[in-house]
Amino acid sequence: MSAFTVGGGVEWPVEPGRYRIVVSRACPWASRVLVVLRLLGLEDVVSVAYADPIQDEHGWGFPGGDPVLGIRYLSEAYLAAGADHDGYSVPAVVDVPSGKLVTNDHEFITVDLATRWGAYARAGAPDLYPLELRDEIDAVNRRLAHDVNYGVYTCGFATSQAEYDKAYGLLFAALDELNSRLAGQRYLVGSQITEADIRLFTVLVRFDVVYHGHFKCNRSKLTEMPVLWAYARDLFQTPGFGETVDFEEIKLHYHRVHTEINPSRIIPGGPDLSGWLTPHNRQTPKVPS
Repeated sequence: MSAFTVGGGVEWPVEPGRYRIVVSRACPWASRVLVVLRLLGLEDVVSVAYADPIQDEHGWGFPGGDPVLGIRYLSEAYLAAGADHDGYSVPAVVDVPSGKLVTNDHEFITVDLATRWGAYARAGAPDLYPLELRDEIDAVNRRLAHDVNYGVYTCGFATSQAEYDKAYGLLFAALDELNSRLAGQRYLVGSQITEADIRLFTVLVRFDVVYHGHFKCNRSKLTEMPVLWAYARDLFQTPGFGETVDFEEIKLHYHRVHTEINPSRIIPGGPDLSGWLTPHNRQTPKVPS
């Protein structure tokens, strides 16, 4: 999670082979980029560097160095661009020729890929940010960002009971509303997968694995919210989603890096993940009477 944005809203010129996006499979914001690249078939157009899930005092790094960027730590690309600060975050778009960070604006990167790189997308690639649905997608994304995407983190890192209680209430109120919304439609906006679904998916896929216990988001497990659980499985089993998920890296990162929450750095044995591949029956969701 980034506390600030570098290169916010910057339109990087569309040029295949010029950029490398640094991600971690552990990070929900970086995972959005992986899903978008996979759905659009852009992996050969914009390359990906996978950071080690365990950060050290230098931040995100690459064991043995990244072969394309020639750096050991992502911070080197930030420093090359004059962005010197703590918390060098992913996803980060790096200009390969110069080795400089272009942007780490996670709210913008996926929209940019979905709207400006279409000429290089695979045949039949989905329109993840269709013009006629953008106002609704943006409204859903704003709610997701405040109460869900950041909400789980606010719960996890709260330093007072009042702060935790407020975030906890907002999180589950939002999840209950999403549960009701998805009871009558397969996807969040319209009849197709959009950017909004990707933003919710990367939270749901981490919910029982880390957020329920590690971040104290424990009113209900995802598996105890039938509509959201079926919706999450539907996306997980859709090509482009599940294959980007690495549950082991997620558990490793959260439980080893967040020492203020888990000072023992012990990694839990559970939960059972076999349910992700069970039938979801979401093709024709029932409309509430």
